[in-house]
Amino acid sequence: MRNAPAPPFADQLATHRVLVFARAPIPGQVKTRLIPALGAGGAAALHRRLAEQQLERLCMDSVGPIELWVTPDTEHPFFADLARRWPIRRYPQQGDDLGARMQYAAEQGLTRADSVILVGTDCPGLDAVYLRAAAERLRSNDAVLGPALDGGYVLLGLRRVDPLLFTDIPWGTSAVAGLTRERLTRLGWRWSELAALADIDRPEDLAQLGFS
Repeated sequence: MRNAPAPPFADQLATHRVLVFARAPIPGQVKTRLIPALGAGGAAALHRRLAEQQLERLCMDSVGPIELWVTPDTEHPFFADLARRWPIRRYPQQGDDLGARMQYAAEQGLTRADSVILVGTDCPGLDAVYLRAAAERLRSNDAVLGPALDGGYVLLGLRRVDPLLFTDIPWGTSAVAGLTRERLTRLGWRWSELAALADIDRPEDLAQLGFS
């Protein structure tokens, strides 16, 4: 009897991990650029909803082992609830800024897999198809960049880590993706870029979610 065919992307699922970065939905500490439009409580509620929807998409579509890298505390009730609902492991973010925290998580993830894919929770268009495209390109590239329409990025896939990608980056600005491209080129790495996606950071982005 012939063996049943392997499911699509089975090899990628065995060799990469998805590292999801998330903050606890504490009013006044998340989605601060949306506070003028939604208020502190409304911005925190939206942050919670986006995170839940992101994890549901990724877990339901079996994109690979998922690690949730969180702040300020892995035992925060929000993260404990997410871990009860979906098969994810929680890790504390470590570092003085976002770059240091991403670098640390990527280094740790690469001790458990051949490649890592770093994502946030505020991009509704980031789905299993997009992640699988990143995993496929990581077969033959050192890095994969998923740019955001606002000049940042929504995904960074890596088979190796260098501090140059994470140091002295003006996080939260429109310069992030451009600087990352320049530094990938400076490193001499082989890298690939996916289509740009929109994320939810500014009041004008709310139209994507049906807000008037």
